[in-house]
Amino acid sequence: MSFRTVVISNRCKLDLRMNHMVVRGDKPIKVLLDEIDILIVENPAVSFTGCLLEALIAKKVKVIFCDSQHNPQSELVPYHGSHDCSRKIRNQLKWSPKLQGEIWTMIVKEKIRKQGDFLADLGYGAEADMLRGYITELTYRDATNREGHAAKVYFNKIFGMDFTRERETAVNAALDYGYSLILSVFNREVAGNGYLTQLGFFHDNIYNPFNLSSDLMEPYRILVDRIVYQHGFTKFETEEKHAVLEVLKNEVVINHSRQFLPNAIKIYVKSVFDALSYEDAEQVAFYE
Repeated sequence: MSFRTVVISNRCKLDLRMNHMVVRGDKPIKVLLDEIDILIVENPAVSFTGCLLEALIAKKVKVIFCDSQHNPQSELVPYHGSHDCSRKIRNQLKWSPKLQGEIWTMIVKEKIRKQGDFLADLGYGAEADMLRGYITELTYRDATNREGHAAKVYFNKIFGMDFTRERETAVNAALDYGYSLILSVFNREVAGNGYLTQLGFFHDNIYNPFNLSSDLMEPYRILVDRIVYQHGFTKFETEEKHAVLEVLKNEVVINHSRQFLPNAIKIYVKSVFDALSYEDAEQVAFYE
């Protein structure tokens, strides 16, 4: 089973040799393809061979390309993530709107619950109780926007009363970076299961090619929040980005077993698709 997150920071050439990715820089390095889960290319001067790209796609390795500032800019997504993707997409178009709404409501509830747990861990009992109260007020598809109210209380408490997600700060840069990493993992799992990332339950921005992944990832944002809070970034450069990258090494409990984050996401995404296929929302498995 693949388990490595490989980061390429320096200018080099990447090619394929006997099921290994060869990093040809000052000193050649070989990495077994079967061990690579995520490949992050931080330097735009890195070059690939077509043979390696083909092999990475075949192995379903998530490849993330960064810009000159080391920020995630794009990713490698195969056209066909599953042998029966045409059938999967037809089924996706027939998913019950009511069931999608139920699952979205569950996702929002789980996100608020995890935000409350984080506040409780930090000793903010009153605010944690407030978020638990929002959960009891949650209605179908969060018609009263309890998610928005919870977010205001949550972010103001952990990052300060003057915090806003619109401001250009080191904290927001770190959050955006971490969220983009998580989103990329979700994109891989959605595409790998043969479904379209564009068609979401709640997110439906015509300019967002990852609406479904944006829906599914919501409860996992808190894992990024925890790391950013822990480090208290005042700047966000290469070293800080590598610190946020550690989120992919997190272990969580899902389905009564401890899993590294990418594998937990795999289990969770599959459970959502099973719930939609069998029309049973109870099959959705959230991490603890």
